[in-house]
This record gives sequence, C-alpha cells and structure tokens, in this order.
Amino acid sequence: MQDSVILVADDDEHTVELVSLYLRRAGYSVEVAFDGEETLRKVRESRPALIVLDIMMPGPDGLQICRKIGGPSGVPILLLTARSSDIDKIAGLRLGADDYITKPFNPGELVARVDAVMRRARAPHEVRSKQLQLGHLAIDLDRREAHVHGRALPLTPKEFDLLATFAYFPNVVLDRDRLLDLAWGTSFYAFRTVDVHVARLREKLKGSGVRIETVWGTGYRLEEEV
Repeated sequence: MQDSVILVADDDEHTVELVSLYLRRAGYSVEVAFDGEETLRKVRESRPALIVLDIMMPGPDGLQICRKIGGPSGVPILLLTARSSDIDKIAGLRLGADDYITKPFNPGELVARVDAVMRRARAPHEVRSKQLQLGHLAIDLDRREAHVHGRALPLTPKEFDLLATFAYFPNVVLDRDRLLDLAWGTSFYAFRTVDVHVARLREKLKGSGVRIETVWGTGYRLEEEV
C-alpha cells in the first residue's frame, strides 16, 4: 500500500479534476480512474491508501466495488454519491465503505473526511462485529453461515447473500431492483430470480422468528414475527 496515494474513481472528469486538485494541495499523491474495471485494476496494481469512489460508474458500480474490496482488511473507501436514498448510503457502509459525502460537496469538507478516514485506517484496528441477530436467526458474515436455534440453515451462496441483505435492513422495504443490485451485484437478472430465492428462503426461515413479507407493488421486507 502506498501511504499517501489516493485513487479518485468517478466517470465525471470535472469531479475527478476538482477532487484531485484539492487532494494534491493537501499533500496527497493522486491516481485516477473513470470506470469500475479501471478502478479494480488500479487497486490491484498499486493498492492505494484510500479510494474516493463514486457510486454511479460504468462497469462495476461503487457498491459492487465496495463488496469486492471494502471492509476491515480492504482499502479504505470514501463514497461519492449523488443519490439521496438512505438505503444506498447505508448499503455502501454495510458493504465496506468507511464514509460517504453527497454531491454537490464542499471540496474542503471532502479533504477533511479523507484525512479522518486515513487517521482511522492508520490507528490500531478495532474488532468489528460481523454477526447479525434477528429473532432466533443468527448470521455470521465472516463464515457465511446462518443458524436458527443453533441449527445451521442449508443455504446456497446466493441465498445467504440475499438473507444477509435483508438482515442489514430489517423492516425496510426493498424493491427487486435494489435486491438484485445489493445481493447479486447486478440488475441483469430478471425479477423472477428474486422471487424464486425469496420463496426458498421463506421455507428455510420457518421457526426462525423472522419472516419475509411481500409488500404488494413494491418489494419485500424482513421483519421479526410477533
């Protein structure tokens, strides 16, 4: 890892130029990328100290990149987002981003946030909770296992991803587009794919104290049973 190199990844050239200018003034070295594939390649090649990462990019988008490289052992990430949805912001943090700033932003604030994330990254790592608990359902994100009353649920990898996505947002309605983006990392699949996996999860979650509710015309919601 290069201690002072920041990778600025955004498909908007003006944003890249502005962010790069202020980061260089603050004493950082800067590399740039303009799409998801280029971002992943530069992370592999140079392993920067931090990534300023736009959520909406061609190729793998910011959330998909967070899923691949974020988290305690990955490269620190500051998300740039033009989206106002709290779900997108929370998803980025859950998937491994360290902080976010919403466009349009004050460049001075962005540099301050970069400084703060860098300080936290250089400090001794705190042990982060990698467990989710809802009702009688316990999810171990590191081991990619889910248990009900101590009994392991027989989940496929994608069923686990979908269940973990629901558990990140209990009582929040998630539409099929959002579920495909968060659990599959793409919206390429048909909505029927989500419906089939939800049906399978419902069977496996019986007796867990949680259920997946259909919100007609909108999507699905995970909630604890009364």
